[in-house]
Amino acid sequence: MFKRLSLSAAIFAAAAAPAFAHLDPAEHGSFMAGISHPLFGADHILAMVAVGLWAAQIGGRGLIAVPAAFVGTMAAGFLLAVNGIDLPFVEPAILASVIGLGLLVAMAVKLPVAACAAIVGAFALFHGHAHGGELGGAGALQFGLGFLVATALLHAAGIGLGIGLNRMGPLVNRLLGAATAIGGAALMLG
Repeated sequence: MFKRLSLSAAIFAAAAAPAFAHLDPAEHGSFMAGISHPLFGADHILAMVAVGLWAAQIGGRGLIAVPAAFVGTMAAGFLLAVNGIDLPFVEPAILASVIGLGLLVAMAVKLPVAACAAIVGAFALFHGHAHGGELGGAGALQFGLGFLVATALLHAAGIGLGIGLNRMGPLVNRLLGAATAIGGAALMLG
């Protein structure tokens, strides 16, 4: 099972194409557009898989609570944007989340589960807002449900990858975290 999840995570990472991360808002509004959106942006993939990797490092209740906090708070950010409530610095916060989540994994930060959930939730608010802000007049409900499902699947891939790699020792997960942070920095500079 872990080999399949690891393979899925590798396929998602290989399919990353930042130029296609933000589709034409007129085309949004379907469940499948929502599913596909997070799968075609390096920022989305890196952040979502990093949440799963960190949850795997935390273990216990964190395996569910940390990704659930991300998905739930991302939905709240989405609703804020759809209802016209602006947040400042959305794109910089998303890029900072990739770097920050990568660093949390690289340093194998252990905090109480509630604190970890709050951290990923803060990042998720901006990810959700960006998705909701791109929709314009398109069907928000279908798209929103699709991107929530895709996000949860990316978290699950990260958890599976993290659990599988934890069996080899903590170094590989930490290196993936460092690579994620470096990838976030590259996105910021690019």
